[in-house]
Amino acid sequence: MTGLLVAAGSYATAQSESTFALSRTIRADIVDFTVDNLGNIYVVSKDNQLKKLSADGDSLAVYNAVSRYGNVYFIDVTNPLKILIYYREFSTIVAVDRFFNIINTIDLRSLNIFQVKAIALAYDNNIWLFDELDAKLKRIGDDGSLIDQTTDFRQLFDTVPDPSVIVDQGGLVYLYDSTHGVYAFDHYGSLKNHIQLKGWQDFTVIDKFIMGREGNTFFKYQLGTLNLESLPMNPAYVGASKIKITPAAIYVLKKNSLEIYSRPGR
Repeated sequence: MTGLLVAAGSYATAQSESTFALSRTIRADIVDFTVDNLGNIYVVSKDNQLKKLSADGDSLAVYNAVSRYGNVYFIDVTNPLKILIYYREFSTIVAVDRFFNIINTIDLRSLNIFQVKAIALAYDNNIWLFDELDAKLKRIGDDGSLIDQTTDFRQLFDTVPDPSVIVDQGGLVYLYDSTHGVYAFDHYGSLKNHIQLKGWQDFTVIDKFIMGREGNTFFKYQLGTLNLESLPMNPAYVGASKIKITPAAIYVLKKNSLEIYSRPGR
């Protein structure tokens, strides 16, 4: 984290985190989950079933074709009306609506794209992906057509990034590689910044802040500054396999349960 100023246990961050209290627990064999901007929760069970739950934990929809292409690798719910389900084993993206009705299916292999770890919904409702063999960030349409792509990363960097996460937020596209840090591009594919934030889990971007955790420590970096805040994890979160922070709640996935911590009154 060279070049960043670390404010360990800053008062502002500690005060904010401490206002979250356990509001509910969903008990199930959950292996992965995500949350949309309406508070709906999407969970993948141990038997590879995808369910949509309300903020209160009530079942809203079940995706019955979940095993058609193998195991679910990633779910993007940036737009709750167009949910992306990515099956890495079959290089297939399935887009569904809020009721889990299939909108369309994209077989990346038919586009000569064979190795993709990270995808995301783009600002214009198309799809970002990182083509590992071409070493390019690409934007494709629902029909699989190539809309735009960056220059070959092998021409841009001495060491080619291997991003596991893509986030389109606030006019920039963030690629996160836990070994090499954050790469921020504009929507035209021009590199805007490379931030040395390495070794994080649960990478996310909310407004002007990049957040993640390393071990039992949370980190929050404010874009455009050199300020990196660190905060010891709430003991209640220790042992979590995944933690997702949203403006309204903190979601903590543990063995056989998903714990939701909210501000009082929510």
